[in-house]
Amino acid sequence: MQRERIRKTNDACRFVYNWALETKKKSYEMDGTNLSWFDLNNRLVELKENHPFLKDVYSQSLQQAAKRLHIAFQHFFRRITNGKEQPGYPKFKRRKAHRQSFDVPQFFTVDFVKGRVNLPKIGAVMTIIHRRFTGTPKTCTIVSTVTGKFFISIIVDDGKVPPPKPQATDQTSVGVDVGLTNYVTMCTGEKVGNPRFLRNALKRLQCLHHRLSKKVQGSRNWEKARQRLARCYERVVNQRADFQQKLSTRLIRENQAIMVESLNVYGLLRNRQLAKSVAGAAWSQFLRMLRYKAEWYGKTLIEVGLFAPTSKRCHNCGHINMALSLEDRVWICPACGKLLDRDINAAKNIKMIGLVSIITPREPRVGPVELSVVTEASKQETPPISVE
Repeated sequence: MQRERIRKTNDACRFVYNWALETKKKSYEMDGTNLSWFDLNNRLVELKENHPFLKDVYSQSLQQAAKRLHIAFQHFFRRITNGKEQPGYPKFKRRKAHRQSFDVPQFFTVDFVKGRVNLPKIGAVMTIIHRRFTGTPKTCTIVSTVTGKFFISIIVDDGKVPPPKPQATDQTSVGVDVGLTNYVTMCTGEKVGNPRFLRNALKRLQCLHHRLSKKVQGSRNWEKARQRLARCYERVVNQRADFQQKLSTRLIRENQAIMVESLNVYGLLRNRQLAKSVAGAAWSQFLRMLRYKAEWYGKTLIEVGLFAPTSKRCHNCGHINMALSLEDRVWICPACGKLLDRDINAAKNIKMIGLVSIITPREPRVGPVELSVVTEASKQETPPISVE
């Protein structure tokens, strides 16, 4: 019964989200009016009269669905302002999406003794509570997966403020270069291999896809085969997320400042030979983890610009080897004769540029960093710096 109620709530919230998106598009095309979240909520009353099934769902969950669309448009316009190549216009939600969710903003309670979460119009849901929390619960999000699993995520205001960021020095910072052969290469010379979870599961995925194609769509055997395929994909996602969570937490805890390179993932995906490996690495998700964990733990995260030639520049003398190709993993600097590992050299250059940005903060650059500034900063000892 509760599964059916959750499914109905998911369907209703998806219906309201798609309706709100279509309403905003038509309103803008007809008279140039950009409807706000308040306007959509006013029209939601009439929508519920025309579609009675919406009355069986918690009303504030429907309002939160419209709010999600409002926030999606805010992010869309922000990305346009920042000059993103693909700003990501909001899309309609699919019924067969691998992840369905809805929000309950208030009037929910958590019983830690009995292990239950009471949700409006759904009831007391038996839950395996991960840990107890203290503070004021703000929002509850219920997530459903294609494998039939349900998760509840609760945002809590514990009243704590982020810790102050400590002093960043040359000894307490690290440069990190991400790649395909080695997932992470640090300026210290340490390399963390790429587990390639997607590549390792390709044979199994191909087999399950083939079995699913042989079944009659909609039959019981087809549903069983679909579940097996969904669980295989879910395992790959969970393995990758677990690896990235542990690695990002380790980097944040062991260093006061982390310097990484900003990557144009969309541009790399255009390479047909590397697209599958780049997608399987999920670098954007890894960088997102570093960002929010740096805020949690009060650490400094610096993202070096795209145009800095970190791999082609010798960290010892500053010479740029324009003839360096992607196949050259080890090369000798023509100027100083130093033997360089491509990834370690890039990590050292990333750290060097990051330290320069801390010492002399300046406006964001469109072109490469000045070689004279980087070389001069690398030759002198870096004093402790107070990072705001």
